[in-house]
Amino acid sequence: MAKIELILPAMGEGIIDATITKWLVAEGDSVSEDDPICEVATDKVDTEIPAPKDCIIEKFMFAEGDTPSVGSIIAILRDSNTDEAIVDNQKTEVVNTQEIEKPVVSESVKSSFIENRTPSGKFLSPLVRSMASKNDILVSELELVNGTGVNGRITKDDLLIYIDSKNSVVANIKPEIIEDKPSVPPVNTISSSSNVEIIEMDRMRKLIADHMVESKRIAPHVTSFVEIDVTALVNWRNKVKDMILQSEGQKITFMSPILECTTKAIKDFPLINSSVDGDKIIRKKDINIGMATALPSGNLIVPVIKNCDRQSLLGLTANVNELADKARNNKLKPDDIQGGTFTITNVGSFGNITGTPIINQPQVAILAIGAIIKKPTVIETPEGDTIGIRSKMVLALSYDHRVVDGALGGMFLKRVGDYIEQWDSNRNI
Repeated sequence: MAKIELILPAMGEGIIDATITKWLVAEGDSVSEDDPICEVATDKVDTEIPAPKDCIIEKFMFAEGDTPSVGSIIAILRDSNTDEAIVDNQKTEVVNTQEIEKPVVSESVKSSFIENRTPSGKFLSPLVRSMASKNDILVSELELVNGTGVNGRITKDDLLIYIDSKNSVVANIKPEIIEDKPSVPPVNTISSSSNVEIIEMDRMRKLIADHMVESKRIAPHVTSFVEIDVTALVNWRNKVKDMILQSEGQKITFMSPILECTTKAIKDFPLINSSVDGDKIIRKKDINIGMATALPSGNLIVPVIKNCDRQSLLGLTANVNELADKARNNKLKPDDIQGGTFTITNVGSFGNITGTPIINQPQVAILAIGAIIKKPTVIETPEGDTIGIRSKMVLALSYDHRVVDGALGGMFLKRVGDYIEQWDSNRNI
């Protein structure tokens, strides 16, 4: 059989290595093309390495927890497209062909013939199928398991948690209940006592924690605030949102106009678009703005919209929607979160008026946009002051005082607010 070297691919700009967090198959397993072989993680994103073709796993070159460099051989595979029979580590089982034709949801999972996806489309790796088979887990039960892998895939740990919780429940209920009313226990339950609950941080939460602590240690944070009138922007969006959805298939939020206004302000005050390397300030010519986005797990990630100054408002809208959708569905690639030069976080999406965001290192500033709230406001007119109802928003800018002093931070923040307040309510997209 021909040998195949599985190489750790490039994981994005500036990433030179990755940690193997989990082997999803075992040595000796046969896998199909594009089946995931292992999960790897960098300090930016987690992803899976797929099989390049139908093959058999011959040898792992690294253990879980090892951190090979990009370009390293991480496993040796054997081409399975030959006349030689595939030898599986699992015991062979004789199955009546009529039984195989029965709907799979009514059968225990048998890794020798089960499809690699559940009826709803959940991917099942060879390892998960084998574990499910050994523990008499039904496909209908697998549909209920909360997968924490890429694209919601069920990992070995997900299934172990399910099996443990199932065994725990079964051990504490009466036999007659098991026979008459089979029930599926909660998935991913967390052990607790009467008055405390201990929750183990997942890997991404640990990385976020380290990143935030390091940012506060490195950079002296200062936060400035400004309240702005966004009535013109709100009226414009209300007028065009249905038209844009119908004509362009894009849902326009306030993020893309704010991105455009922020980009214009960055061009006016380019030092905001910098990073720090020791005692050197590196001013970036590209304007790549990251937008903090919540993941299904509750963690945050910052996909980056590249070259904002070269995009139309419709282009920014399409990019915002695409990256937000990829984040929600765990489909972000390493390149999607690389190269950011400035960050915006929308605390208003949680109903918050404002906040004091932590700088996304090695950048020097981050903008928080708050909830839009209608308020009674003094309106100046040539005939005198009046009171009116206006839509208001608080902007908060946290900046690194090593590079950005109060004057620069304040002027930049005010300029962003001015551009938003001056939004043309008759503008065509």
